Amino acid sequence: MGTSWELRTSHRHMQTVTRGQTLLCFNGSQIKLQLTSRPLSVSAALCGPEAPPARADATFKVTMVPGDGVGPELMTAVKEVFKAGDVPVEFEEFHLSEVQNMASDEKLEQVLTSMKTNKVAMKGKIHTPMEFKGELASYEMRLRRKLDLFANVVHVNSLPGYSTRHNNLDLVIIREQTEGEYSSLEHESVTGVIECLKIITRDKSRRIAKFAFDYATKKGRSKVTAVHKANIMKLGDGLFLQSCAEIAQLYPKIKYETIIIDNCCMQLVQNPYQFDVLVMPNLYGNIIDNLAAGLVGGAGVVPGESYSAEYAVFETGARHPFAQAVGRNIANPTAMLLSAANMLRHLNLEYHSQMVSDAVKRVIKQGKVRTRDLGGYSTTGDFVRAVVENLFYLTD
Repeated sequence: MGTSWELRTSHRHMQTVTRGQTLLCFNGSQIKLQLTSRPLSVSAALCGPEAPPARADATFKVTMVPGDGVGPELMTAVKEVFKAGDVPVEFEEFHLSEVQNMASDEKLEQVLTSMKTNKVAMKGKIHTPMEFKGELASYEMRLRRKLDLFANVVHVNSLPGYSTRHNNLDLVIIREQTEGEYSSLEHESVTGVIECLKIITRDKSRRIAKFAFDYATKKGRSKVTAVHKANIMKLGDGLFLQSCAEIAQLYPKIKYETIIIDNCCMQLVQNPYQFDVLVMPNLYGNIIDNLAAGLVGGAGVVPGESYSAEYAVFETGARHPFAQAVGRNIANPTAMLLSAANMLRHLNLEYHSQMVSDAVKRVIKQGKVRTRDLGGYSTTGDFVRAVVENLFYLTD
């Protein structure tokens, strides 16, 4: 059995070093440890992008992009809860939309500048119109590429007190979101024939695979499953699968499996408990995110986040603008509030993170205040008020 050392840098930063590891990250500082002749690199994914420092007044500045649909209402819920909980975060808000005449390269650059400065953002869904207007890349995709937000993480977790067909679910979907089918490479080769190019690269496939295995290691998870369609797309998905297999060899303690995307969908519906961490290319991740969200209550309850080596963006796990609910006070703010709690944890505001997360889950568990998507009759405002009332609840 390998030897283990525990290093402490402060009450907020603690890492355990296990024989075989050679690189650690403490609050952005790298420490090299040569414990064996067999190095196992730990990427920025394991360390996570460095949390920005608090300002002189002990507050953190975070970029906020409400987006379209009910996004502004969900962000209002976050701001109300943060205010009630005295959370030391100040939002720098930008409105960016492709459907509300709020789109321009200048606005996009303003958002990017803010995100690059603050390094942390909360974002609603920026709706992408289906009509082609001369630009293939949506604002969502341009933001991801400009910030290199290569890893999308969606933690699908059953909420105590809300029963579904499959209870006690706990699985993680990790999606590569800077290439694949969403590469904005389409053209009409001849009249009536459109070619859409899917891009898979070795470097990005290995990077997302390493992120998945690092995540599993850090979170104490036991298995990573690569989702693919290599039986048909033998070269593209074949390269993704090969890259995952190469990285898997560096993590002998993590079980590695593969599954074809169509079978994965069926297995998720029939027996989702067999999965732990799933890693996949772009399009498959988009589909699986939504399918898995439906297993635990829908788009309104699953948080998500996207990472690069430098930046972190927190949002809902299943990205829907829910335009039909705009102004009706019926949107479920659970997913965005849980995502906000995850953001606070990323900022090392552990107390405030736990306070918000516990309050949201307590309201769900009590079952007295539920929005329509969860079978209740409560409004968005009702839910937010209930969360505020539970912020400083001391015992369950």
